[in-house]
Amino acid sequence: MLELKTVQVSYGPAVALWDINLHIKSGELVGVIGPNAAGKTTLINTIAGLNRASKGEIHFNGHDLTTTQAHLFCQNGITLVPESRRLFSNMSVLENLELGSFLKQAKSYRQETLATVLDLFPVMKEKLSSPAGSLSGGQQQMVAISRALMARPKLLLLDEPSLGLAPSIVLDMFEAIKQINLKGISVLLVEQNVSLALDIAQRAYVLEEGRIAQEGLAKDLLNSPTIQKAYLGIS
Repeated sequence: MLELKTVQVSYGPAVALWDINLHIKSGELVGVIGPNAAGKTTLINTIAGLNRASKGEIHFNGHDLTTTQAHLFCQNGITLVPESRRLFSNMSVLENLELGSFLKQAKSYRQETLATVLDLFPVMKEKLSSPAGSLSGGQQQMVAISRALMARPKLLLLDEPSLGLAPSIVLDMFEAIKQINLKGISVLLVEQNVSLALDIAQRAYVLEEGRIAQEGLAKDLLNSPTIQKAYLGIS
């Protein structure tokens, strides 16, 4: 479905990502873990079209995304839930969700998709008329994920969905991500909560200093002494 070949991303003369080789198969849930400033957000923004690769190739379902205009990435089936959520805080929850189905092919399924996301996050049913900015952090994250789902994506990109959330909410959020994937939507999860990310992912990549340091089955990485010592505090 998605394949990156020797992708390099730079900010001016500074290289942020070096020779990234990464792939996601249809229906997979793949994690990307790593420390702060490893390049995780740069990677996911590049896949979403917000950053341009200075070298390498990005292919998605047979399309070459390297030269594709950023606003066409969603049309091709890729949606992003950014780290800061970026909701329209003065608009209602429903208005935020409807913006996610702006594309013609998604708009015709708007009511059907809305019912699906409300089943996924039932608490939003009572919040549809409330300003998005009045919601709790966890509820805002639900809206952000639901807005992305309203576009009916083939690949959902999640950038740090647990950031700033209470532990009990985080568990619910990750269960919802599993359910999204079980519906057949491929997911790329960028996350600093290593244990939870590796618990729900099928495969994962470890990004360090802009390079992929390790990759493999998530369960194998979770049991790796190197990962346990560096990210889980287990010696």
